[in-house]
Amino acid sequence: MPDWDNLRHFLEVARTQRVSAAARRLAVEHTTVARRVRSLEAELGTLLFEKSRASGYTLTPDGERLFVHAAQIETALQCAREDLHDGGEQPSGHLRIGVTEGFGCYVLTPLATAMQQRHPRLTLDVMPVPRFVSLSRHEADLAITIEKPQRGPYVCSKLCDYALGLYATPAYLHGHAPIATAADLASHSFISYVNDLVFSPHLRYLEDVLPGSRVILRSTSVVAQYHATLQGHALAILPCFIAAQDPRLSRVLADEIQIERSFWMYCHEDLYRLRRIKLVWDYLRQAMDCNADLLGGREGAPRGIALPP
Repeated sequence: MPDWDNLRHFLEVARTQRVSAAARRLAVEHTTVARRVRSLEAELGTLLFEKSRASGYTLTPDGERLFVHAAQIETALQCAREDLHDGGEQPSGHLRIGVTEGFGCYVLTPLATAMQQRHPRLTLDVMPVPRFVSLSRHEADLAITIEKPQRGPYVCSKLCDYALGLYATPAYLHGHAPIATAADLASHSFISYVNDLVFSPHLRYLEDVLPGSRVILRSTSVVAQYHATLQGHALAILPCFIAAQDPRLSRVLADEIQIERSFWMYCHEDLYRLRRIKLVWDYLRQAMDCNADLLGGREGAPRGIALPP
């Protein structure tokens, strides 16, 4: 049977595609990782990775097949550990959450911090990134995104709806032509996404709501767009859970410009059996119900919930 330590090192190289990155995650020397991979390939009598400077370590067809089985073994061992040791104790272990940038920074992080304080044996990585994370590569254990995954062995649930609105600073509104209707926006400037780098068509709401708008600054980051709007030189469509928390911004044409999107939460079906995954999953569902006003733009700060023991 393959040595588990070799399989563990193989999994990290497959997920990161770099020996050096795998070594950092495993807290070992990169030479140890390379040696473990060579040992596993010798044990199995097959090549598991194609290596190149450009793409790093890419799984071969045999490597792809082994990855599926090794990941299942990893999950089974995690479940066994919980069954044997966690019994009536608090959930423990490590969990990595991949989440969209704005939601991760302004909603999830405050709520996750409160939950971690209630469960000190649980450690969390919160990764707010302007892209999709790969669960198959184990970039995260749990993902929150604006699109429902169309395929894959996942447990998936709609987490919540959220609202977006048009925002500007009072100084901008005072110094520019009055805005009474959407037709008045033709003479104004906007901040938006970089069209060819947007990671989801669901983010192209400015084109949908105000086609032909004059965009003077673009960014792949919604947080950067928010900070650009605060400079007072243009308007931007922003998530209400970001903009409504900031008294330096005013909502414009709230009755005319109303946009709604959804967040989806999902994880691999094997990981869903883990106690720490279930804890975070259930907590986030409850927290979003309690924060419906924030997500809908009717309130300006995340509210915590009564945490389970």
